[in-house]
Amino acid sequence: MNGEVDIDEMRKLEEMKRVILKKILSKGAMERLGRIKLVKPDLASQLELYLIQLYQSGKISEEISEEQIKLILDRLTSGKQFRILK
Repeated sequence: MNGEVDIDEMRKLEEMKRVILKKILSKGAMERLGRIKLVKPDLASQLELYLIQLYQSGKISEEISEEQIKLILDRLTSGKQFRILK
C-alpha cells in the first residue's frame, strides 16, 4: 500500500511539473528541454527544478524562449563540457 501512495504522489508531482513548464516555456524551449532529457536527464531535471523555482517565486513574468533556455543552460553548465544541440 505504501508503494502505491508513493507512485501516486510521484505521478501528481510530474503532472504538476509538466503543467508549469508548459505554461512558462515557448514551444521551442519545450522541444529543447525534451532533447536535453534524451542526452542529459540529470541536467534536464536540474533545469526543470530551477525553472519551477523561478516560477513559484514570481520571477518569471513572460514565456521563456529557446534562446533564454540556452543562456540558463550556459550558466548551469559553466565549467562543464556540454554541447548544446541545434
